[in-house]
Amino acid sequence: MSITKTIRIFSLLLVFACQKSFAQGRINWTPDQLIEPSELSATLRSNKNVPLIFSVGPGAIIPNSRDMGMVKEAENLQKFKAQLGSLSKDTPIVIYCGCCPFEHCPNVRPAIQLLKDMNFTSYKLLDLPHNIKIDWIDKAYPTQQ
Repeated sequence: MSITKTIRIFSLLLVFACQKSFAQGRINWTPDQLIEPSELSATLRSNKNVPLIFSVGPGAIIPNSRDMGMVKEAENLQKFKAQLGSLSKDTPIVIYCGCCPFEHCPNVRPAIQLLKDMNFTSYKLLDLPHNIKIDWIDKAYPTQQ
C-alpha cells in the first residue's frame, strides 16, 4: 500500500473517531416524542392547548418559553428540576435547545433524562435537527419580541 493511500485511510479513521468522540451519547427519546416545529408554531398561533415550553439551551427564542439556561450545567439542570417539581406528571411539556444538531447537543439528553426520572408522561422534544435558526427562525415561526 502506498504512503498516500495509508495517509488517506488514517485521515478518514481520525475524522470518524473525532466525530464519535464529540457525539453526546445515544438518543434517549423516541420518534413519537418529537414535535415538529410547524405543529408547535400552529399551536402557539392558535393559542389553544399551548404546552409549557422550556428552553434548555442558550436562550429562549420561542414565545412563552421558560429559559432554563444550558442544562448541561448542574445549576441549570437543578433550576429545571425545581420548575418541574410543582407540576402534575401529565402536564404537556415541550423542551428545546437548538444550539446545534441533536447528535452534538449537550442539553437535550439531560433534560429528557430528568423528565423520565421524574416520571413525566406528556413531554415532547421540539424537532430541531439542525439548529434553532434553520429549523425555526428562518421559517418565520413566532419568536420572542
